[in-house]
Amino acid sequence: MAALTEVAREKLQALTAAGRRRVLTDTAREGGMAVVRSGKRLISFSCNDYLGLSQHPDVKAAAKAAVEKYGAGAGASRFVTGNHPLYASLEAKLAVWKGMEAALVFGSGYLANTGIIPALVGKGDLILADRLVHACLIDGALLSDAKLLRFKHNDMDDCQRLLEEHRGKHKHCLIVTDEVFSMDGDIAPLAELSALGSQYDAWLLADGAHSLAAEHAPVDIYVGTFSKALGSYGGFVAAKRDVIDYLATSARSLIFSTALPPAAVAAAEAALAILRADPVLAKAPLAKARLFTEATGLPLAQSPIVPLVLGEESKALKAAAEFEGAGYLAVAIRPPTVPEGTSRLRLAFSALHRDEDILALAGFIKNKGWV
Repeated sequence: MAALTEVAREKLQALTAAGRRRVLTDTAREGGMAVVRSGKRLISFSCNDYLGLSQHPDVKAAAKAAVEKYGAGAGASRFVTGNHPLYASLEAKLAVWKGMEAALVFGSGYLANTGIIPALVGKGDLILADRLVHACLIDGALLSDAKLLRFKHNDMDDCQRLLEEHRGKHKHCLIVTDEVFSMDGDIAPLAELSALGSQYDAWLLADGAHSLAAEHAPVDIYVGTFSKALGSYGGFVAAKRDVIDYLATSARSLIFSTALPPAAVAAAEAALAILRADPVLAKAPLAKARLFTEATGLPLAQSPIVPLVLGEESKALKAAAEFEGAGYLAVAIRPPTVPEGTSRLRLAFSALHRDEDILALAGFIKNKGWV
């Protein structure tokens, strides 16, 4: 039998040859959107800290105060040690923010989706997922043992076709989609999906990890994260009170995971307060992205995410290296994260990006002939 190290080495060689090996690189964040990598200072366009709240003094102060009062860690699952007092306050505010009856905090958005979906549907049920949803939604669907079908990206006719063909064969049906698609930056037609859900007796779950908006079309289950716009770490689900109470006692990824550190919960609540007090702040990342797309002639940005699709893995890796040489950080995104032949640089814009840096980046990309 082949030694484990030999198998691992062969698999690594295959990934390297295909341009798909990933390497963890030490990168230190500084103020604004600056980072230091391999001793070089770069302007990062790869960070999902859309509002810069991870660096906000009030957010950091809240995290520090929570550590001093409650300690660095939670100690165990929320069902074992109980909620530290910060949880109830944050969950109540999240519910109000999303216009839902209740909310429940998880260890991450990934843990939320892999716990929620198997708790809601199972064998004999149906899941319809947009072709480009995030991996955690697919993993949650696979864990559920429900029948999983994929509809063409943002194609309501294809979604309705699948509902017509398969809905009557299954007890329950769950439609899942991202609200903002993380690799393309486009937005799901939640109103149309909600209407289909009502027509075909299907529940709608939307993952808003990359969304900055408080308002959206009606959904049955809304999943969000603290690790992007709110600058902290963790995830949550918002829904009707009975749904949340059921998930609290049924989602395995909540029951069998150690609770979030108090600092993460406190930081998320502080960031949410800043976001709700300053609605103009949430508009800044899209304005920055549109400044870039207007300067490059790319399609007008729908969100803070703008993909620069280059094709093969080798082209994306080469472009990322040239970006770094010019003083920018833009990580190459390759399969299986994106479909074959669509490797890209995924540019993420933050309220902290300076306009002059955005325009300089646009000029660099135009000079390279990538747009």
